Amino acid sequence: MKNKKKLEKFDIVSNIFIFLFALLNLFPLYWLFTSSLKNSSDVVKMPPDWWPTSITFSNYMDIFRDQPALKWAFNSMYVSGLSTIIVISIGSMAAYAFSKIEFKGRNVIYIVFVSSLMIPKEIMIVPLFRIIQDFGMVNTYNGMIWPNVAAAFGVFLLKGFFDTTPAALREAARIDGASEWKIFTRIMLPIIKPGIGALFILNFVQVWNDYLWQLVVGQEKGMKTLMVGTATLMQDLNPNFAYKMAGATVAAIPMLVIFLLFQRFFTSGMTAGAVKE
Repeated sequence: MKNKKKLEKFDIVSNIFIFLFALLNLFPLYWLFTSSLKNSSDVVKMPPDWWPTSITFSNYMDIFRDQPALKWAFNSMYVSGLSTIIVISIGSMAAYAFSKIEFKGRNVIYIVFVSSLMIPKEIMIVPLFRIIQDFGMVNTYNGMIWPNVAAAFGVFLLKGFFDTTPAALREAARIDGASEWKIFTRIMLPIIKPGIGALFILNFVQVWNDYLWQLVVGQEKGMKTLMVGTATLMQDLNPNFAYKMAGATVAAIPMLVIFLLFQRFFTSGMTAGAVKE
């Protein structure tokens, strides 16, 4: 009975701590959004107004009127979405092969392949840009997308999920006459949906925030992504801080929406592939 009361007290204290920690992490988002609804002078006001005294949406209207913000948003969604779809498509097939299909040198190839995760992308920026330049892909979607596709993380993550699927399922399907492709698409992929959801959100966020590569390749104003375009607002000498806060909010909202839509897959996916049978 005493142990039960201690556990209840511990739960109350831990929940209060988690709640306060959540508020602390949400405060920057709250400040970003409320500042975007203020006038520029109110953003730097001391002491600050914790809530706008007069709410205005003119900062958002100015962004979409003076800047190609919709084009930037489309570029970001297109590059991030298509890159993620290709990574999931190719990565799932490679992960399935490494996990379930026996072939000579499988383990060695997998180790070499996954070891590329230790190489920072920044090291490859210059040679990668020279290759993209030689192919004439500067200021193109192809130049932004394909370098992000050649990543080993998706294979590494999904292989862990394929390893947890029972081998008996594959053997039973082979006995019933199913081809390897049908086993992969009809049986294995539905089982690892949590892993695909986790990979989707992780890769989407990574490509969305890939500021350096998008800055190097998308040099024209119309080819900039939302992150790069918003950064140009921050570099502007115009001290309209509320305008810049509105730009940062526009860049942050899609990521919040994506995470809320896929959080169920994300939380289950990060643990489901962690145990191997």
